[in-house]
Amino acid sequence: MNSCEFVTLISGLACAIAQGKSQKEINTLATFFVQLGDTLATLSVTNFN
Repeated sequence: MNSCEFVTLISGLACAIAQGKSQKEINTLATFFVQLGDTLATLSVTNFN
């Protein structure tokens, strides 16, 4: 999968997840996924085992 296909996949997934949700629910999900990504990145650079 090239980078453009990956971006398209992520955008489509975000639209699917957001469908039928309130703005507050979408904000909560966005915050959750940002925290998840940041934590994974932190674990990656600290050689988490």
